[in-house]
Amino acid sequence: MAKEAFTVFMFSVAVNYQTWAITVDIQEMTYEVARGDTITIPCTFKTTKTNFSAVSVDWTAHGDVDTDPDIEIISGFYPKNGDPIVDPGDGYQGRASLQYDLAKGIANLQLSSVTSKETRVFQCKVSIPGDKTGKLSDTTKIVVLVAPSVPECKIVGKAEYFQNINLTCKSSEGTPTPAYKWASYDVKNALRPNPLKSTDVNGVLSLYNISMDTSGYFICTSSNKIRSATCNLTLAVMPPSMNIASTAGIIGGVVAVIAILAVVICCCCCRKNKDNAEEYNMGVPTNSEYTDKEPHKIEEHQDERVESKPEKSANQRDQYEDRREQDYDHRSDRYSDRRDDYDDRRTRSNDRLNDRYDDRYDDRRSDRYDDRYDDRRSDRYDDRRSDRYDDRRSDRYDDPRNDRRDQYDDRYDDRPNYRRDR
Repeated sequence: MAKEAFTVFMFSVAVNYQTWAITVDIQEMTYEVARGDTITIPCTFKTTKTNFSAVSVDWTAHGDVDTDPDIEIISGFYPKNGDPIVDPGDGYQGRASLQYDLAKGIANLQLSSVTSKETRVFQCKVSIPGDKTGKLSDTTKIVVLVAPSVPECKIVGKAEYFQNINLTCKSSEGTPTPAYKWASYDVKNALRPNPLKSTDVNGVLSLYNISMDTSGYFICTSSNKIRSATCNLTLAVMPPSMNIASTAGIIGGVVAVIAILAVVICCCCCRKNKDNAEEYNMGVPTNSEYTDKEPHKIEEHQDERVESKPEKSANQRDQYEDRREQDYDHRSDRYSDRRDDYDDRRTRSNDRLNDRYDDRYDDRRSDRYDDRYDDRRSDRYDDRRSDRYDDRRSDRYDDPRNDRRDQYDDRYDDRPNYRRDR
């Protein structure tokens, strides 16, 4: 009886030992891989059963939620005598494969071109016919890392004196979540610390009470476990209400005003030149005066007549007489040519010439020349010319001057409404 009881006990121990003989194990609980890379997840198994006909390996992944069915990655059936049968799941053809060595108990999963969707829990399950008890499977988690995308840098606020602004930096993707850091450079591209009152939190650099010294070059770095990316911006702090548009408007207005002034001045000059030319063609130069007296050098200042300086030497007086004679001959010829043209135009300009000569010429001649010039001539020239110029005057100037005076008298008598107060 005791012998039979011992035999039953040993049998139960043997059965229990064989039940727990298979053990499946994955070494790490979590594996990280960069997106797009290839990862190999190791899976090993142990069993005390040496005489088995085949081994079945199944790799699956948990669904997005607990209630979703598992996702089949790849399965393989390896008979002891025969070719293995491998069946990848939907969407994993060409991406998933098994690396196995049954003698060593290896059933690894190799997964290529990993995407962010592979961030989930994976399970390795090994089955041996006749040994379906024990630790038949084990799990691990794959974390697909995504490098930060190139961040976008922005200025939030007005970059003007005494304003508060924010410099923002944000990557659209990145796993794990990227960390951000700002670096500041001055206008000479030299690294400098951030202002004392600034804050740098989660990619937002806050600047307070900014000034010209805040201007410079700012770089934001977005980084995680895989790699990093940067963006940059240039901050130019300007006085209030000073921007490119307003500055361009001011410059344009100034240029327009200058152009208008230039046109007005040009028109006035052209008009004045035209009037002078018209008067000259009519034989009456502007501000000219007719006189039958000796020509003198007259200096005018504020409508006051200044006496000419006397000649310094006899040579200068001789030269003066010669020039006067030549000038007289030249003017006599020119006057004869213009007289005919003047007679034709005189009828068209009677109103204009009457007002000008009646008011200007008669008053000036009567006031300035009748008394002042006769006295000066009697005092200054009579004695000097009595000795040197009497003979020369009688030969050269008596007849021409009388002829000239007669011409002027004829000219004035022919003018309408002309008054000679002598």
